[in-house]
Amino acid sequence: MHIEVRNLDKHFGQFHAVKDVSFSIEKGHLIGLLGPSGGGKTSILRMLAGLETPDSGDIVFHGQRVNNLPPQEREIGFVFQNYALFKHMTVFENIAFGLKVKKLKKPAIRERVQELVELTGLSGFENRYPHQLSGGQRQRVAFARALAPEPQLLLLDEPFAAIDAKIRQELRTWLRELIERVGITSIFVTHDQDEAIEVADEIMIINGGRVEQKGTPWDIYKQPSTPFVASFIGESTIIEDVNRLKGFENSSQASRALIRPEYIEIGHAGEFRLLSATEKGTVRHLHFRGSQWMVEVEVGASRLITYRSLEKETLEVGQEVHVLVHRAYLFNEEESWIAENALKADNVSMFI
Repeated sequence: MHIEVRNLDKHFGQFHAVKDVSFSIEKGHLIGLLGPSGGGKTSILRMLAGLETPDSGDIVFHGQRVNNLPPQEREIGFVFQNYALFKHMTVFENIAFGLKVKKLKKPAIRERVQELVELTGLSGFENRYPHQLSGGQRQRVAFARALAPEPQLLLLDEPFAAIDAKIRQELRTWLRELIERVGITSIFVTHDQDEAIEVADEIMIINGGRVEQKGTPWDIYKQPSTPFVASFIGESTIIEDVNRLKGFENSSQASRALIRPEYIEIGHAGEFRLLSATEKGTVRHLHFRGSQWMVEVEVGASRLITYRSLEKETLEVGQEVHVLVHRAYLFNEEESWIAENALKADNVSMFI
């Protein structure tokens, strides 16, 4: 299903939840709506589903305006955060529910349910009740039930929020593979950026009721279009005096700079080929991250975050080190751009 949303607007009393939102989604794509709580993600999802009515704007499915269509006529499957399974029904009965509403014949229902049971890895659980299943299994039942009537669009509202971290990681991979196999256009809401980056074809960053940016996870990470997107995606440090750093003296037109950990090198003097491009800093905190150390280093009035391999000599809190900033995202009120350290020789890394 090809989707177009044009100038969507929604108030809840005095609260302006969605502000002039427009976007389009190609058939078969999996889109993640990502942003902070209260940003408008779920309101957009519920308007697409027909559970809320927009104050203004158009929702168009396959060229047809659906603003006034009830949910049951939109060919939508909806997976809720809390599963919303019928407790008194078995797995089979839960999955079959939408098919019975459509008045399909029993053999067709049995065939479709069995197909989905196998597709979602629930074989052998058909006669169990929700309370006899794990959280991950209950969510699989919810997916199967949503897919049973063969909807054109699948909507998921924070589908993994109620599941523990280990199972959530496994279900991300499973969901990605399932949707690729089924080929259904899908939109899911999340505030977990790792989840969005891992699962989605494209991400829409929603903040304050507006779409800040839409693009592939890689594009959004590498080319954030607003300071909010840059600070929300990935780890970073924002500073206001980047022109005080060596190699960035000509950046006075920027009001702020965002520096990601991977754009910073830290170490002893002997680890750098060109010390003139480095700053002196002081290690303030060390955090063990399993495969590496996360290092908080103070450079002048700024505190930067970077990583250091476990294979290198371990640093100590209070130790003086050299810091090389390779690049930074620069922002002012009108634009954003990437600046490279001007002192780096021929754009070749000087870190051994």
